[in-house]
Amino acid sequence: MKVELIALTPDPERIIEIAARTCYQSGDKMVPEKLGELLPKLIAMGHESPFEHATATFRVSGVSRAMTHQFVRHRLLAVSQKSQRYVSEGNFEWVTPPSVPDGDKAEFDRDMEVMRSMYKKWKDKGLKNEDARFVLPNACTTEMVVSANFREWRHVFDVRCHRRAQWEIRDACLAMLVVLNQHAPHVFADQAKEFLAAPK
Repeated sequence: MKVELIALTPDPERIIEIAARTCYQSGDKMVPEKLGELLPKLIAMGHESPFEHATATFRVSGVSRAMTHQFVRHRLLAVSQKSQRYVSEGNFEWVTPPSVPDGDKAEFDRDMEVMRSMYKKWKDKGLKNEDARFVLPNACTTEMVVSANFREWRHVFDVRCHRRAQWEIRDACLAMLVVLNQHAPHVFADQAKEFLAAPK
């Protein structure tokens, strides 16, 4: 799995604070030395709309279709994913769940190879990618670019960084949280404290 930040609103905490202080007409209280101190107070108050003015975009690769199927259920995310209609999966790679015992990994790999051969068979019979893909496993790796505003990222992290979340989406979201906490600690510090210190 690879998680890469490819775009971020410049000075995101300043933008959020400008938006919040516009609501309260308190721009005169905005001073550089205290930039961001208002943001945890907004979170505590439940005043979340100012966080929609900052966005982040990630490229996520080497993950399973099983994982991305969960991601796209967050309707406020913008997601662009590798197409199985236009891109051949003849040599697809796969993700092996860590729950597969070491002694069974070779068998799991053989099953994936069988599915590769099934895909090739149906392609050879003339099926288009969009129909041959029906035999592909959820383990098939994929790549996506995903964007959201900070309010939505906070929601995603609340749901997907929780220890009850599925392991693969949790790993991806924890990696995103690490990055965003570096760029906007006043926005994400509470979640970093809750989730990054928690045992996996």
